[in-house]
Amino acid sequence: MTKLMEYHNPVLLKETVDGLNINPSGIYVDVTFGGGGHSKEILSRLGPEGKLFGFDQDEDAWENALNDERFTLIKENFRFIKRFLRFHGIKQVDGILADLGVSSHQFDVPERGFSTRFDADLDMRMSKKNDLDAFKVINEYDEANLKRVFLDYGELKAAPAIAKRIIEERDYKAIETTEELKLVLSRFLPDQFKNKILAQIYQAIRIEVNQEMEVLKEFLEQSLEILKPEGRLSVISYHSLEDRLVKRFMKNGLFEGEPERDFFGNFSVPFKLVGKLIVPSEAEIKINNRARSAKLRIAEKRSDNSSNNKR
Repeated sequence: MTKLMEYHNPVLLKETVDGLNINPSGIYVDVTFGGGGHSKEILSRLGPEGKLFGFDQDEDAWENALNDERFTLIKENFRFIKRFLRFHGIKQVDGILADLGVSSHQFDVPERGFSTRFDADLDMRMSKKNDLDAFKVINEYDEANLKRVFLDYGELKAAPAIAKRIIEERDYKAIETTEELKLVLSRFLPDQFKNKILAQIYQAIRIEVNQEMEVLKEFLEQSLEILKPEGRLSVISYHSLEDRLVKRFMKNGLFEGEPERDFFGNFSVPFKLVGKLIVPSEAEIKINNRARSAKLRIAEKRSDNSSNNKR
């Protein structure tokens, strides 16, 4: 197992925790515990009555559990946030923090299969308990589903051709490793765009394996139920698919469409946005390359869970 010191610096640490507007005696949740960086910062701002719950489905992260009586690590996917907080007697909280995507540690461990830099078995599971892995996606999905994965989650124009090529190859021999997958798809990887396209291919497979879009939607919907009035939601996303869902939900309380309007054109929304989009400084990106694509959005639950406004 990997110790805390081997995890990289948390992204937008001060800004993300500042966004929670910490009440020293409040109850907070870090749903992406990882190396514990954000959690340690939250705990540093809590008093003796405060409580912090962390969620992480990755077994490696469990080695980093903090020795603090105010802290409880829940070893589960954050799509179950409501269920497991209820198990601990918590119905509402003052703030929730989420640092989405793959951790630096997960990228840096070759055998996890997340990184384009290493050859590894096709895995990409954030939890080893998951039945679905990258091998099954590549070797068992039919052509239509492969096309869907690469188009929807990788936003690849060549998705139909990529799906067809995978089917052709696996009819001859199973594709077992990330290096084999690269070789199979080499015709789609011109030198000048190789890294970008590979990143899109890996992202698509990883999102499918871990059901990341479904998990994010379930989490955001539950966060609205769990947050107290004036409670804060602070979310870092790393690609447009995640950010689009977060932005829409914080703006409208919906993932698609517009909130209902009354006869006068007023509409009701559950959150109010706190500040503008926050991105890392050049100095932070220089220190922590993972920060380069990070986007932080912060919202506060309205005290009456609705607001009549005109656009």
